Amino acid sequence: MFQDLDATLRALLSDPAAPADLRAADVSFDTPDRGYQPAQATLNFFLHEVVENRELRDEARVMTRTETGYTSRLPSLRLDCGYLVTAWSSRTAGSRAQEEHHLLGLALLWLSRFPVIDDRYLQGALKTPAQPYPVPTVVARTRESPGMGEFWSALGISPRPGFPLTVTISVDPFDEVEPYPEVRAIEVHGTRLDDPVLAGRVVDEELEPVPGATVTLVDRGGSPVSTRTTGERGQFAFPDVEFATYTLRVQAGGRPDHETSVSYAPDRQIHNVILPGP
Repeated sequence: MFQDLDATLRALLSDPAAPADLRAADVSFDTPDRGYQPAQATLNFFLHEVVENRELRDEARVMTRTETGYTSRLPSLRLDCGYLVTAWSSRTAGSRAQEEHHLLGLALLWLSRFPVIDDRYLQGALKTPAQPYPVPTVVARTRESPGMGEFWSALGISPRPGFPLTVTISVDPFDEVEPYPEVRAIEVHGTRLDDPVLAGRVVDEELEPVPGATVTLVDRGGSPVSTRTTGERGQFAFPDVEFATYTLRVQAGGRPDHETSVSYAPDRQIHNVILPGP
């Protein structure tokens, strides 16, 4: 993931349209500590921070269409990857600073041309599968952070000029993809408050109707109240029963008996029963 982002930045700096001095410089992602002494002009991209971008967080699960239905998964994480960009020269005395400042300025101007990294530069896992969102960059953004003096002190070297670069990438969290069957039809069941009926349908695990099943309405004491046989669409109805909590006991050929508790009320008259798989 992060190594693919490194490779993406390297490809961006290797573009034939980039300044020649920029393309000639080496690109490094090593930690610029006390022992860091590149042998040639080098641009160093030090990845020092990775944080989730809460402003871009999406709480809704991602639904994807498949040949047989849909799948559901957690949304992608949006990660701000913070680099510190510095330039390094192998020259001595004043010419060292001159080359470093020249290279640093070229890098800043070139990277500023890409508020969003074009797909053609993306590498590895950032390219395949394709990023679900554009990959934005922010160059030399000012923000509250510990003093750079403390930063360089922690690395054990003298402070030097540089600028921050933030690239926001998308990564998929580890998650079990949940499959859902295709929606084949939408049915609307009407009810009446002045003529209530405890009704519903019996369907199997594939949501197909189960005709000819025996549905017994059982009261809270365990006594049968009434029995119905489902129709061609698996429908059943119990009119003229009091509002209460009941058990629907379903007997269908070749399947074990199935029971489900229902609360029958004026606003809860429809109760479908889904039979588990055999």
